Amino acid sequence: MSERIVHLLRHGPPVRTGLLLGHLDEPPLVNDCPVMLRRVADLRLRGIVSSDLRRARLQATHLAERCSIPLTCDPRWRELNFGAWDGLLSSVVDNAALSRFWQDPDGNAPPRGERWTDLCQRVDESLTGLATATLVVTHAGAMRAALSVLTGLDHHAVWAIDLPYRALVSLRIWSGDPPSGQIIGLETGYSE
Repeated sequence: MSERIVHLLRHGPPVRTGLLLGHLDEPPLVNDCPVMLRRVADLRLRGIVSSDLRRARLQATHLAERCSIPLTCDPRWRELNFGAWDGLLSSVVDNAALSRFWQDPDGNAPPRGERWTDLCQRVDESLTGLATATLVVTHAGAMRAALSVLTGLDHHAVWAIDLPYRALVSLRIWSGDPPSGQIIGLETGYSE
């Protein structure tokens, strides 16, 4: 069984924080490239894959340019689609509906939104094709979906993992059907 190391990096803060921010193409607040470069400085990267949403893609583009490695944009690494709730504060969403979603994100997906298993499926498809020493610049939901797919943890367990902006998760992935993996590094703090 072959193994590979893949790193998942959550983008920096978007212009508007505190929202249910899914497929809404919110730009990043600032160019986080210096902070992100320090975050990945010790990784021996061969390539970068990024969500196609600007809050991830623009930062990934800067990293790829500074590190002189290829960048591929892959929409499968987008955040969960919050549908009608996308871009809203959770406080303005019907509390009962939001609670049902957090309890059962497949049976109670946001209106016109995406089910948790759909997010896991698209992330799983992308994980299969990633080469070793790849950095994926993505979103907290997609990172949690990858952890769920690779470890077998359910949504309650992976949603309990704190993944603030700029969090870096390093994974060892073993090929198989299905693939499996383990967390070999988790960095959530950073310093300016």
